[in-house]
Amino acid sequence: MNIFEAIILGIVQGLTEFLPVSSSGHLVLLQKIFKIENQSLFFDTMLHAGTLISVFIVLWKDIWNLIKNPVQKLMLFLIIATIPAVIAALLFDDSIEEIFKSARFLGWCFLFTTALLVAAEMLSRRALNKSEQKKAEDMTWLDALCIGLMQAIAIPPGVSRSGATISGALFRGLDRDFAARFSFLMSIPAILGAVVLQTKDLITSGNVNSQTADAALGTLSETTINAGAVVAGTLTAAVVGFFAVKFMLKIIREKSLFGFAVYTGALGLLVLMDQYFTRFVF
Repeated sequence: MNIFEAIILGIVQGLTEFLPVSSSGHLVLLQKIFKIENQSLFFDTMLHAGTLISVFIVLWKDIWNLIKNPVQKLMLFLIIATIPAVIAALLFDDSIEEIFKSARFLGWCFLFTTALLVAAEMLSRRALNKSEQKKAEDMTWLDALCIGLMQAIAIPPGVSRSGATISGALFRGLDRDFAARFSFLMSIPAILGAVVLQTKDLITSGNVNSQTADAALGTLSETTINAGAVVAGTLTAAVVGFFAVKFMLKIIREKSLFGFAVYTGALGLLVLMDQYFTRFVF
């Protein structure tokens, strides 16, 4: 992988991690297009670290409030919302890995994201018209659990994590701005968990020392990714992720999710067309 490809993947990771279009689905699709086989686990971990930095920068006030006052309802709700995805990842680890490798259901998963966004937007507008939207202080543990279940079903590539969690919050009648903020706060343990698990895999595979040393020298011999590509991809993911979070907070407050639904729907149909007919990429 060269620096140009790393920057492209960094842009995609930074944008799609927070926009409701599925970061994992886009990365899998780009890997197919660029014919990137066995993408470096180290590089993937650094992309996630980049997006984690962007969340901390944008939501630093919310995060600092949680750090100063850890014993509060919001912290409890974040823990509850994180549990379903952790359980799903532990129970279906091998199946999830196979789904990522094959990308067999990628097109259908993009279409599932479309359906979620359309349904969430319609229900949110109905609740808004009836003045039934719940504020942050009205949130319950059941709301958090339902949002967490939505995050759990968003593990396959093509199903957007942010789209699913925002949709889950809107399904429960939560205020649109808080729905987005809660979704992005949920992304912190999700992304951090991915970084920790990937780091663990690096260590247990016995390649972490050689990969780190090679990166310092300018090359990851196992995956032909140089240090410049790793740095470029990570910084790109962080910068683009920062603007993506800011943009999404504005969109969810002032606009609708229908535009994202149209995009994921069109992308899903194109992927299915290629998987079943043209086979240019798959």
